[in-house]
Amino acid sequence: MTSPLRRLLQYTRPHRRDIVLGTTYSILNKFFDVLPEVLIGVAVDVVVNRQDSFLARMGLSSVSMQLLLLGLLTVLIWGGESLFQYLYEVKWRNLAQTIQHGLRMDAYRHVQQLDMNYFENQSTGKLLGILNDDINQMERFLNGGINAIIQVFCSSILVSAVFFVLAPKIALIALLPVPLILYGAFWFQRRLEPRYAVVREAAGVLNGRLNNNLLGIATIKSFAAEEREAEHIEAASNIYREHNRAAIRFSSAITPVIRMAILSGFVATLVYGGMLTLSGELAVGGYSVLVFLTQRLLWPLTGLAEITDLYQRSMASTQRVLNLLETPLHIPYGGQTLSRGTVKGQLQFEGLHFAYGEQAVLDGVEVTVPAGQTVAFVGSTGSGKSTLIKLLLRFYTAQQGRITLDGQDIQQLDLQGLRRAIGYVSQDTFLTDGTVAENIAYGLPEASREQIIAAAQAAEAHAFISQLPQGYDTRVGERGQKLSGGQRQRIALARAVLKDPPILVLDEATSAVDNETEAAIQRSLDHLVVGRTTLMIAHRLSTIRNAHCIYVLEQGRIVEHGTHDQLVAANGSYASLWRLQTGQRDPGNDLGLAAL
Repeated sequence: MTSPLRRLLQYTRPHRRDIVLGTTYSILNKFFDVLPEVLIGVAVDVVVNRQDSFLARMGLSSVSMQLLLLGLLTVLIWGGESLFQYLYEVKWRNLAQTIQHGLRMDAYRHVQQLDMNYFENQSTGKLLGILNDDINQMERFLNGGINAIIQVFCSSILVSAVFFVLAPKIALIALLPVPLILYGAFWFQRRLEPRYAVVREAAGVLNGRLNNNLLGIATIKSFAAEEREAEHIEAASNIYREHNRAAIRFSSAITPVIRMAILSGFVATLVYGGMLTLSGELAVGGYSVLVFLTQRLLWPLTGLAEITDLYQRSMASTQRVLNLLETPLHIPYGGQTLSRGTVKGQLQFEGLHFAYGEQAVLDGVEVTVPAGQTVAFVGSTGSGKSTLIKLLLRFYTAQQGRITLDGQDIQQLDLQGLRRAIGYVSQDTFLTDGTVAENIAYGLPEASREQIIAAAQAAEAHAFISQLPQGYDTRVGERGQKLSGGQRQRIALARAVLKDPPILVLDEATSAVDNETEAAIQRSLDHLVVGRTTLMIAHRLSTIRNAHCIYVLEQGRIVEHGTHDQLVAANGSYASLWRLQTGQRDPGNDLGLAAL
């Protein structure tokens, strides 16, 4: 498998120019960073040897002029170092933000295109962890980790060059620990990889539990289950902590090991270089340069511990993000262009078979919906009613059979165009944390305030909206939690009204309202469904009495169909359900009582 770093570098190709600039600034900063130690050696040489110094041999005989030159060079070098530090920090940090933003948006857009089956097998908290925590972890590495690696590499080359120019014998001894240090850093890095992969998985589980509990806080409170849920969070947090401890114990050993390797190189330079200086084989200034540079070369290598730790955390996160991006799309978005204005709305469900895993839900369903007519589906929970709608919206793909719209297989149509032609009001109403007006205009953002109000009036929502603190500009809270269930459902209905789709799908559109509100919504629906193809799913049969055709499903099969009057007269499943809901005595039960 390709390494996470290589996969990340492939992803950053569009930013190659910025990466080159950032690398250049980092190298130049390190070049100027090394020079002060060289100047110290030259200064010592000037003070000790005066007219016989290195600068004097270069033609500058005056000691005061030599010192002034060193002062000027020091200002220029420190200025250059500071300038390029500013440039590389701005470049790398902005690049990290840009890549982080692009990667997060690409991952989010990809997640939105995944089929619903994917979400049924994934924890929401895990996805949030990838889109937020993991990408932030990668950003931390891009912020400073890459620059640190570049600077350690450049520092090693520059200092080694100075060493070999001044004292080749000392260079070999002083630099001997460097390969061992690098080998040790990579050795630790390879063993940290699986540990941090486990840490990120544990973080995803913890995020999932937290997200689930926050969404269900009302239920937790109502069952007085706060302490029990706190114990669940504590257990997940402890697992995360223990996995982190295992990684920390290992990563914490890197610095002490590297420190001892550094010590051997520094002692060798200090002792052996001092002996060469005393014997006259090495100048005092050169000895000063070597002592300072040994520390400048070897001491930053202790940073390899932090870099290795940061790198491995980042790569574990990068692996998860890029794996998410590579999740295949089973329901492609492309297809034949579909203009909403050309849709007539004739639907045909032909021999549909569908199962969620091993659980069969639809078994050869055949339904014809003429354009402009209203068709209703009734049946017990799990009979397949909502699954038909999900297949129409292409949340899933049927294992057998097909659905056609105006004679065209919907699998061949552009997915976005298909969904724009359908107005969907589900029983689980979703509202964004925006204003009432923004939620009504969710499917038509360019709608005017007059259009929004007209849609709300048609959905019998205008009265309660007008009584809200800021009217249509009132924020509804996360998932619309500031509104009642009936209010949320009426806003969802207004959203569908404003969209004005040729096909309308109502999945238990009155499930969360009282009888008075239901009657108001029903009046709206009676006007809304005229002239458009409408599919209704309902447990309250009173809401579908006027449907052109009602289909009764049992265990994924259509067992009855006809108008309301026809089905009541047939005295089958629908008639029994109707009598139950209207409080009429069931003749079948009367016979049973008589027999008793």
